[in-house]
Order: sequence, then C-alpha cells, then structure tokens
Amino acid sequence: MKHVDRSVLQRVIAVMNGKGGVGKTSITANLAGLYAAAGYRVLVLDCDPQGNLGVDLGYLADGRSDSGQELLRAITESSAPVPLAGVRENLDVLPGGDLLNDLASELVRTGRGSVDTAGMALAASLAQIAEDYDLIFIDSPPGGDVLQRLILTAAKWVIVPTRSDDASRIGLRDVARRYLEARADNPGLALLGVVLFGTNISATRVTGQAREALARDLNGVVPVLDATIRYVEAAATDARNRGQLLHELEKSVAAQPRWYELRRNGEGKKTTTLAASAGSLAGDYAALAKEVLQMIVDAENELIDELQGAQS
Repeated sequence: MKHVDRSVLQRVIAVMNGKGGVGKTSITANLAGLYAAAGYRVLVLDCDPQGNLGVDLGYLADGRSDSGQELLRAITESSAPVPLAGVRENLDVLPGGDLLNDLASELVRTGRGSVDTAGMALAASLAQIAEDYDLIFIDSPPGGDVLQRLILTAAKWVIVPTRSDDASRIGLRDVARRYLEARADNPGLALLGVVLFGTNISATRVTGQAREALARDLNGVVPVLDATIRYVEAAATDARNRGQLLHELEKSVAAQPRWYELRRNGEGKKTTTLAASAGSLAGDYAALAKEVLQMIVDAENELIDELQGAQS
C-alpha cells in the first residue's frame, strides 16, 4: 500500500450521506465559498458523477467543467491533480461529472486493481497539493462503493447532512458502515457531526423531535450540530439558477431596486425580483461555517495539548 503523509490531510472534510437530496452539494458549495470569502485558501473536489457542484458554483454554465476528467486521471495515476483555478477568489475546484462512472474500470485498466488494492489512490493524489490549501472539501455521491471508499480513506473529517424524516436518517447507517470500514486504512478519520438540512423553522416541535431521534440513532457518539439549514425554496432556486452562493445572492438582493421603485418607474410587472429570504438562508450557512471551523480548531488544539503533555 502506498505511503501517504497524512499530516497534510488534516483539514480534508468530506460531506457525505448514503441518500440523495439531503443537502450535500449545497452545504459543500456554500461552506467552501464562505471560507474562501473570509480569506482561506480552499479546494473543493466534486466526486459526484452528477457534477451538480458546477451548477451551484456557476462553472458548469460557463463551460469550464471537464466532467471529472482531471479528477479521474489524478486518482488512477495517483499523481498531482491540476484544479480549475479561480472559480472564486481563493477557491479552486476539481470538477466532477459522468466520467467518474468509469473509475472502477479505469483502476483495473491502469493496473491499480480494485478499490481494496487502490484505496489510497485519492489520498496519495490529494496529498501532493494539500499544502497549497487551508481547507479541502469533498462533495460525495450518495452511492458508489469505489468513490465513497476512496473519499473516506482521504478525509480527516466527515460532515453528514440529513433531513428530519425517517427515510433520510436511514442514510446515516450507510455512512456509519462505510466509516468503520475506512478506519482500517485511515484510523484518524473522525465524524465531525450531523447537520439537519431543509428544516421548517416554524415547526420547532418537529425539528426538536428530529434532533432527539438523531441523538438516539447516534448514541451520543456523534454530535448533532447546533446550526441547521432551513427550507427556503425561492432563495435556493434563485441561487442555483444564477450560479451564486447564498451570501452572494444576499448581496444581489440588497442591490436590487425596491418593489415600490420598480412600480414608480412602471417596471413592476415586467421585472422579476430575487427572493428576499436569501438573507435568512445565508445566515444559516454562515452559522454552520462558524460552528464547523470552531469544532475543527478545538480538536486541533486538544491534540496539541495532548502532545505537549506527553512530552513534558
């Protein structure tokens, strides 16, 4: 098995759930964008063959996606990947897409074998450029044994988004199983926490019950994060249609003319306005970004204290 310097992979964060439609891509894109806007150097890997990250970040509409070609090459060769640079200031991306469906066959074709024998391929590739970044996010597919195993072998942290319904929570069991399997090759892998996505802010009882159910499911081993992402379809749709992140859409909303200004100028009926709810949804992502980073920093500081204590 290829040796990988894991010291450079300590801020690789996988966003994963075994079920689709629970907010993996939205959370990945918006957290990465917020950290980049704050001055952190951020890389995002889109490991989903659907390639929807390109919609959220706008580079798919610009024709800048390679459908996963560079990511596939880097994994199969365990070579340094060349990201799509400057998707945002401080934000680079390795796009995903349908070419990632060929990963298993490419591993065999290039003599790397199966995922069991090539499990370190993504980690080995990523380690070669990891020091160029402060944070690395991986948007994970809902299925695909090969990709999920490679992702969990490369990551340090796992964030698990879920909706409040029972069907969505079933995906947590799949993550738990894969997590335990991956720790054989990656013993430092840790579950950072579970994020409730698409919540109804007025249904506080339902949200509270969902938190209690998740706590029971997880036996207190994995925290349910305080920050939640509310369901605001209008703002989410505007953001995706425009290739904007929520904090960017919030600025666009603030800059648009008020309804009474449009009406005064006779433009009210022919102008489409952006969702005013963008600000509240942007606030949710900002709260989540703050909580996630604080948890990582706290864990790193705790490790430093332990090492210093062992040396004294």
